[in-house]
Amino acid sequence: MNRSQIVAIITGAISILLAIAYLVIVQIIDYRDMKPAPISQLNPPVLNVYNHQTLVGTIFTPISIVENNFPHLHLDIIAKV
Repeated sequence: MNRSQIVAIITGAISILLAIAYLVIVQIIDYRDMKPAPISQLNPPVLNVYNHQTLVGTIFTPISIVENNFPHLHLDIIAKV
């Protein structure tokens, strides 16, 4: 065998190993079924409502209700991580 045949055999073996590794990784990822994180582990966002002059407080109501009742408030949505 000459040098070019040896290089071809080695290259073919490497490509077959990469293909097998890829198939194994895909099977592992597919086995998990891509399940999302449980809802119990996610923290709900906190809606902080501030007036420009005074602190109004923390309100857990939808933003549209807050904006309709308090049109000049600054809204901050903070996600606890």
